[in-house]
Amino acid sequence: MGLTPRLEFRQSQSLTLTPQLMQSIRLLQLSHLELNAFVDAELLRNPLLEREDGGDGDAAPEPPEPPAELSAYEDTVDHAERIKSADTIASGYDTEVENVFPDQVAPGRAAEQGPWAERGGHDGGEAPDIDQFVAARPTLAEHLVGQIGLLLADPGDRLIARFLTDGLDEAGYLTVGLDAVAEQLGAPLASVERVLRLVQGCDPAGVFARDVRECLALQLREKDRLDPLMQKLLDHLELLAVHDMAGLARAVGADREDLVDMLAELRQLDPKPGRAFATGAIEAVVPDVFVRPANGGGWAIELNSEVLPRVLVDRTYYATVAGKTRDAAEKAFLTDCLATANWLAKSLDQRAQTILKVTAEIVQQQDGFLRHGVTHLRPMTLRMVADAIQMHESTVSRVTSNKYVSTPRGLFELKYFFTTALASATGEADHSAEAVRHRIRQLIEAEQPDAILSDDTLAAVLHKEQGIEVARRTVAKYREGMNIPSSVIRRRQKRATILAGS
Repeated sequence: MGLTPRLEFRQSQSLTLTPQLMQSIRLLQLSHLELNAFVDAELLRNPLLEREDGGDGDAAPEPPEPPAELSAYEDTVDHAERIKSADTIASGYDTEVENVFPDQVAPGRAAEQGPWAERGGHDGGEAPDIDQFVAARPTLAEHLVGQIGLLLADPGDRLIARFLTDGLDEAGYLTVGLDAVAEQLGAPLASVERVLRLVQGCDPAGVFARDVRECLALQLREKDRLDPLMQKLLDHLELLAVHDMAGLARAVGADREDLVDMLAELRQLDPKPGRAFATGAIEAVVPDVFVRPANGGGWAIELNSEVLPRVLVDRTYYATVAGKTRDAAEKAFLTDCLATANWLAKSLDQRAQTILKVTAEIVQQQDGFLRHGVTHLRPMTLRMVADAIQMHESTVSRVTSNKYVSTPRGLFELKYFFTTALASATGEADHSAEAVRHRIRQLIEAEQPDAILSDDTLAAVLHKEQGIEVARRTVAKYREGMNIPSSVIRRRQKRATILAGS
């Protein structure tokens, strides 16, 4: 059979993602901070876009009338003579000057106003912002640089010390290796080690340490309490981490009373000395959606309008400019700007409606959680929400990313409500994994020192109380995810607490 060329016609359907469609999909997963930054960039680039200020928006504000032109003589003499004094105007209204002109203070009351009178302050005005009078907190690096200038005289040593300061983390620990510092600066390793020993004496004590053992040792040396027994205790911190008090006492060679005193002294130290200083700005989480109880029952869902950007398309400006434009490139630019502006306004509206739609379905399915708490959190997946609102599962995933909802139970990320299901042994509804974690935490917090619950016991209790079919390894996974130690370590912790109390 020979190979010959031929023509074939086939008909098929495919979805083509245009750049604007891809951008609309990307807008769904942006947080409100990222979205506002994107809108600000579009406002700078597109002259047909403007922010909606929340007013009527229908009638454009009338431009102010230009002031009447005055001659030089009228401006300096006649106009000044026609202006009445504040006392004359106030006497015409039969009142005090400060009632008509709040910024004016009577001569007899100037001393009564206090220091705020010099700044134009008054009872009816806006109070000064107290943040303007609060000094900024110094950072750890700023605090250390001042000490390094007094501690080290050699410029080379100061350069090494500044490089070491740049290698500190927020806790005050040195995160760069001395070999790397010496190689990068071209300095002898002995010089870097010598400078490190010097700057380790800076305030706060424990800074420039390379691990927690060295951090505690520096603080104890500062207090002149680093004796041989304390040094042995620091050398066996791993036994203290697992609360093996018997093994720790044997390793240190101290009796029970001395060991209790040494541990009490360790608790007074700060393992993170750098956290007392200012770090990066902390941004509070702002909810995107509010969920409140409705008057007639149910829940009222409302978007947070303060973080939701709103834009308007200035079609009047487009018509004015387009009518005077003759250049083809300029017309193409205006057409592109108009299409982009229309797309952005439509995409923002669709994004808001999609967030409301997804949140409403989440609230409907998690009504028990909103009314009774985490123990009534239902297992829910992205597919369940997507099928209910007839959207794709990936769309729901993008909508719930980086979005927060304020509820009567607190502030939660929308992703929080999506949990896996654990089967029920009684044939009832499945249990949410988050509700199971919450119950495990409650059981562990309520356990007695002489009755520590193992993972097998926790699984048996969950099966007996709520009919939850959960394996021991699943309980261990949930426990480790909540940073709760094993039953052996918890038993040692309880005994150590009793020992310290006695």
